[in-house]
Amino acid sequence: MKKKFLLLATLIFGSLWSADAQTTLGLKDYYKNYFPIGVAVSAKNIMSSDTSFILTQFNSLTPENAMKMGPIHPKENEYNFTEADAIVNFAQRHHLKVRGHNLCWHEQTPDWIFKDKDGKLVSKTELLKRLKEHIFTVVNRYKGKVYAWDVVNEAIDDDSTHFLRNSLWFKICGIDYIIKAFEYAHEADPNAILFYNDYNTERPEKRERVLQLIKKLQSLHVPVMAVGLQGHWSIYEPTQHELQSTIQSFAALGLQVQITELDISIYPWEKNVRKKTDKDIDIYTTTIENKQAEQYKMVFDVFRKNKKYITGVTFWNITDKVTWLDHYPVPGRKNYPLLFDADYQPKKAYWDVIHF
Repeated sequence: MKKKFLLLATLIFGSLWSADAQTTLGLKDYYKNYFPIGVAVSAKNIMSSDTSFILTQFNSLTPENAMKMGPIHPKENEYNFTEADAIVNFAQRHHLKVRGHNLCWHEQTPDWIFKDKDGKLVSKTELLKRLKEHIFTVVNRYKGKVYAWDVVNEAIDDDSTHFLRNSLWFKICGIDYIIKAFEYAHEADPNAILFYNDYNTERPEKRERVLQLIKKLQSLHVPVMAVGLQGHWSIYEPTQHELQSTIQSFAALGLQVQITELDISIYPWEKNVRKKTDKDIDIYTTTIENKQAEQYKMVFDVFRKNKKYITGVTFWNITDKVTWLDHYPVPGRKNYPLLFDADYQPKKAYWDVIHF
């Protein structure tokens, strides 16, 4: 009888303890022996009821938009540090790491940086001068507070027959804008870890072009120290082999590897904006939930296996309540790409990620 009582007590109180543990432990705690777990946030997130949730689950922050060139440097002689400062100050108060995102990108770049007072494209010398001023101003402001920067973002062309994206950066400066961006960032903060950041790096043809770029930069002694695999994936890709090969390929170049913008879409990957069709079901079915959980489990299995190379994993948004993939690239289509649902409750994928 006594044994039966002890067994019953263990089951009751054991389950209560487990339930309590789930309210106090977060992703960061389950992965404390592996790598930091981060999330992309806005200033609104860290001034709202999201705060306690963020502090429970994550130990690293990335400003989703606040540090991009357009928002932070909208006019030549005007900087807007309000939102970026709020995020960095919040991180400092709560002892969270901060990744800077990003210093040079072909999107969310203000027109003024490429043009003179007459609206004509500026010279290479002038554009690099403006880039240097921007990088020095932003990096120096957060020196000692931001430990890593996505220096150049998405420079590889989507067209597999091309190498570098034919952006205005490239049209005016050629590859030198990439070289100089890293040199300027390193000069501004020699202690910061400098990343090249891109998407679809797991697709073999794009991976090879990113590797080609990194090798070129290394041959020129450019201070590129790490690669960011964005991780904008789907329930259909990448495969385990593709992901493993990608991590190993970049690690072989002596680079740190981070997954910088992780989410797993329930739809096939696409970029071009289009109208919603009957194929865009917009329903999070049990079948899709299970498939997403399997994909999340697989990628985190690979991450843990490669923990000696991976120095961080960052989710791109907090929960399914609001994600950048909602209505993108299909207006009117909801997505469900994260580990937590719209009510901040863990999804099946969450349990598969923490149970290992």
